[in-house]
Amino acid sequence: MIPRGELRVAIVGSGPAGFYAAEALQKAAPGIAIDMYERLPTPYGLVRGGVAPDHPRIKSVTRVFDRIAAQPGFRFFGNVQIGEALSAPELRLHYDAVIHAFGAASDRHLGIPGEDLAGSHSATEFVGWYNGHPDYVESRFDLSVSAAVVVGIGNVTMDIVRILATDPDQLATTDLAPYALDALRRASPRTLHVLSRRGPAQAACTTPELRELGDIDGVDVLVDPADLELDPVSAAHLAGDDRTAVNNLVEFRRWAERGNTGAPRQIVFHFAASPTALLGDGRVAQVVVGRNRLLPDGHGDVRAVPAGTSTTLDAGLVFRSIGYRGVAIDGLPFDDSRGVIPNVGGRVVESPGSSTPVPGVYVTGWIKRGPQGVIGTNKACAAETVGHLLSDAESGVIVPAERRAAQLDDLLARRGVRVISWDDWQAIDRAEVARGLPAGRPREKFTSIAAMLDVANLTR
Repeated sequence: MIPRGELRVAIVGSGPAGFYAAEALQKAAPGIAIDMYERLPTPYGLVRGGVAPDHPRIKSVTRVFDRIAAQPGFRFFGNVQIGEALSAPELRLHYDAVIHAFGAASDRHLGIPGEDLAGSHSATEFVGWYNGHPDYVESRFDLSVSAAVVVGIGNVTMDIVRILATDPDQLATTDLAPYALDALRRASPRTLHVLSRRGPAQAACTTPELRELGDIDGVDVLVDPADLELDPVSAAHLAGDDRTAVNNLVEFRRWAERGNTGAPRQIVFHFAASPTALLGDGRVAQVVVGRNRLLPDGHGDVRAVPAGTSTTLDAGLVFRSIGYRGVAIDGLPFDDSRGVIPNVGGRVVESPGSSTPVPGVYVTGWIKRGPQGVIGTNKACAAETVGHLLSDAESGVIVPAERRAAQLDDLLARRGVRVISWDDWQAIDRAEVARGLPAGRPREKFTSIAAMLDVANLTR
């Protein structure tokens, strides 16, 4: 048995999942030793690199994370990638328990002909690019095309469409990456097609995100009234307690009634529609869109099946926004079919379908449950995982670490890893805020790791 206050826990990943896990541990055992590992020099995960620049209120959750990081016993190890600088088994040797909370860094593919043509991109790439994420600063997008297609109807789709449709001058006071702002000022598509494989009642976006599209100046949001004629299963679903689906349908109906007013830009929704091929000579020029039929899935919802008819849209740019996907790390089991680390309630198990836990190894967030939910969803998810961790510690399931943290610090130093501390991150943060002040922006992010390290080095 390891007393709660004597536990040493490593958390891999500094997004909401990681910070909420740290908070749950701190509340259960004040002063507990927590070391948080992040592959970038900067914390906050998708709050920094995924939340749209024009949604600063959502980003304010970082103030909560800052308070968590200020608690006794917390240390930040930025610029340390588990799987490269340290292996997952090495990390476990130095901690009583490890919680992996590194999210879902990849994305799902459409699996259709032409998906690899130039002009076909993942939502992950585009979102990272306009947010100044170091992994995507070299990405290139031809925004001069007249029409683009976004496949999917979740909140990420809403963000992409809104960023492309909004007057760049309205984005100039956000933390949008300067190179992205320049590119949007030069050109952006006039028509944005949104493809949803199921119907309006199954739209995965939240109503506030959806409603924002109708508030963009100079934009018509077009919905075919015929697409709002609901199948019996969808109608029954809307009669239930899913207020988001009901409110989303209100927006779709409002746009269908308003129709085309002749605005210079258009956002066009296509329901029961799936891309079946991307066409073009070296780069995307057209998207073949298959019509779907919606049939009961036997669980109170609908499934989309091909109806056998199709249309073709002219478009020079395609974004697939059909979900993120977790990535395997050497030394940890992985469920390739789901893109998660196999687990039962946050306890990592030896393989998919197994009930045999890997002692002292846990998961939370998207790498635990898949890419579902919003930022706040991670709080309950982390609480479940931490509850199992503490129970295992008290029952003697967790074997104490073979080595101590100081040995790991020495190991990183010998390997030449420049560890970014929380103080270092705060220096980077201050420098970014100062860079943004002249233009009235909340910050101007450093978009290269080298630049971040240069700023951090000035503090030592």
